Amino acid sequence: MAKLVGQPIKRVEDPRFIQGRGGYVTNITLPGMASVAIKRSPVAHARIVSIDASKAEALNGVIAVFTGKDLIDGGTGKLPCGWNVPNIKVPDRWAIQPVGDKVRHVGDAVAAVVAESPYIAQDALDLIEVQYEELPAVIGAKSAASNKTLVHDSVADNITYTWPLGDHAAVEQALAESDTVVTLDLTNQRLIPNAMETRAAVAQWNRYTEEMTLWTTSQNPHPIRLLLSAFTLGIPENKLRVISPDVGGGFGSKIFHYPEEIIVPWIARKIDRPCKWVATRSEASVTDSQGRDHVSTAKLGLKNDGTITGLFVETHADMGAYISTFAPLIPTAFYVCLLSGLYKIPSIYCNVVATMTNTVPVDAYRGAGRPEAAYLVERLMDLACRKLKMDPIAFRRHNFIKPSEFPYQTPVAMMYDSGNYDGLFDKAIASSGYHELIAKRDQARKEGKIAGVGIAGCIEASGPAPSKVAGALGSAVGFWESAVIRMHPTGKATLFTGAHSHGQGHETAFAQIISDELGIPMADVEVVHGDTGKVPFGMGTYGSRSLSVGGSAIVKAAEKVRTKMIKIAAHQLEAAVEDIVFDQSTGKAYVKGSPAKSKGTFDMTFAAYTAHNLPDGLEPGLEENSFYDPANFTFPNSCHIAYVEIDSGTGRVDLQQYCAVDDVGNVVNPMIVEGQITGGIAQGIGQALYEYGAYDSDGQPQSATFMDYAMPRADCFPMIHTDRTVTPSPHNPLGVKGAGEMGTIAATVTAANAVMDALAPMNISHLDMPLTPEKIWSAINKK
Repeated sequence: MAKLVGQPIKRVEDPRFIQGRGGYVTNITLPGMASVAIKRSPVAHARIVSIDASKAEALNGVIAVFTGKDLIDGGTGKLPCGWNVPNIKVPDRWAIQPVGDKVRHVGDAVAAVVAESPYIAQDALDLIEVQYEELPAVIGAKSAASNKTLVHDSVADNITYTWPLGDHAAVEQALAESDTVVTLDLTNQRLIPNAMETRAAVAQWNRYTEEMTLWTTSQNPHPIRLLLSAFTLGIPENKLRVISPDVGGGFGSKIFHYPEEIIVPWIARKIDRPCKWVATRSEASVTDSQGRDHVSTAKLGLKNDGTITGLFVETHADMGAYISTFAPLIPTAFYVCLLSGLYKIPSIYCNVVATMTNTVPVDAYRGAGRPEAAYLVERLMDLACRKLKMDPIAFRRHNFIKPSEFPYQTPVAMMYDSGNYDGLFDKAIASSGYHELIAKRDQARKEGKIAGVGIAGCIEASGPAPSKVAGALGSAVGFWESAVIRMHPTGKATLFTGAHSHGQGHETAFAQIISDELGIPMADVEVVHGDTGKVPFGMGTYGSRSLSVGGSAIVKAAEKVRTKMIKIAAHQLEAAVEDIVFDQSTGKAYVKGSPAKSKGTFDMTFAAYTAHNLPDGLEPGLEENSFYDPANFTFPNSCHIAYVEIDSGTGRVDLQQYCAVDDVGNVVNPMIVEGQITGGIAQGIGQALYEYGAYDSDGQPQSATFMDYAMPRADCFPMIHTDRTVTPSPHNPLGVKGAGEMGTIAATVTAANAVMDALAPMNISHLDMPLTPEKIWSAINKK
């Protein structure tokens, strides 16, 4: 049987999605199921004076109306923070804000209706009368720190924490001794996640066994079960089953513990009926945790020969109205610790000031801190090139970490595992026709066109993280992953994985791994995930960790299965264990030097379950597990190149060519990797050119519908060319690195650098994203 790892096999899960057979939470229908709808605040900041639900309760078909007091008195707890940095102030957050407390963003929940149909529930919301005492809104990551109005009385100056890292004095000295210092003020704007499937929850209470089942659109059902049990719902874990079936996209926004995961099961138990809630698209825009929203000042020290001497950064990170589950991780370890980029920077200092505002909470969104770091670093690199009048590639090469220097310890805590950045750039230059693009740009400029070429070299820390390191940085949980491989008597296999698939292709890639490890057909492998009642405790999917951490657990479990099969074969072939060869291409075990004398997969698995002829002391059955804790992050890296032309009359950017070369280590399925990279590029360019989660001074969202929130469409892109280099990660058995976020991390700044290169002849050095036609047209006309 040919080796499957490394082959571009079509995803086995796709036919059921294409044919409409996906099993989503929204599709679940249970006997007697009621519908839940949630009354949400129309104002950003106000005290709740009173709630009158009498008219709603009188509406035919309404079962009940519940307020925050009902849930608190009924035993629900505050939503916890799962990542606590030093000296953080975590304010209270309830599933529904009670009367007397405040609403703190448009969309904050104030009441819940349960009714016989979703239409009745929605109608009842309009009948609930809420009296608010409006308060001034706090808006802006940086201005929040000087605003006299407090989002939470418990958080002075609206600063929930500060997080400095690096030697401030050393950086100041390096900048003072530099020949040139490049200074940049920049904003990484807020983004709104827009997964194809909105969030949803279905809950069913069994009063006889006192067991709760919750179906939820989560990327990590086990951590959600843990938080529900320990903090917010109070049902013992062994009586609480959380199922995340097929999930229509997540991009980070479905990692977190949301209020609706408390509200829906609480109501289901209260009325002793199954309940369902499905977010409307407008609701999602004001309740799903949002992304990015940094305001930064950066200074880069340089010698005249192009050597980087030091980097200073101060960033104000907007946390929104509450501290979401893993929010403090994003602008700290996932951002500051990546500020070295691909470069040898002797000293780096960054101070993060995390502020609270009257906006939707901010947490991880595809890339999560890494795109923010890459954007800042690579914009600085471009400005430095222009300042020194150096070629952008030559300047970067001059400062690259060299292959012989790995593993490389950066001044911001990370130890990079492997890489060949010169080789990466060599391939990108060749694949993109970089020199031809420069000639094309120069000719276009001679013809009066506005044209630019953008290049960026970026890095990601993926596959988080050694659990001890995570704990030291503030995590409440570890970041290991689990796998159980159950061999059935007939030689078929079932994998139970703690990773969760919501578009990544796990059912294909994981089956490829097991097929190669055990020598069985890929069609004989079943992959089960997303159900805490079936799979072992696992940490879920985020941070490009599924293959490097989850895949490694699978390999380790397969090794244990193989070991037991060899013992069975040795006994039955009357040979020593050390004389048995297991042929992973066929699944056969044979005596060394005598391949004709063998036992096949069926022989060994069937023997394990009949137990008629097993070695003394060997237990019957064939099922093995593994809990894999990574030794380090993995560090995928990329070089992306783009060519743009800008319409001088409208400011519209025409992205004409795009090339991405990425090093994601060894590749299990090239087709899946290409899809991940290409999809990530689309999201990254969306941030660069189109997307902006805007709020006005009263905290009212200005882009909460698809009419106002611009996302890229297919006709916004040329054919994207992707290619790869390979430097395997040395510390996981597959040699893989993350692939799911690299496209997003690199694309945003690549597109931005291309636009700024196009505008450089007009002495326009920087514009904040999104680089909309209006913004570009205004900048051109001011010049």
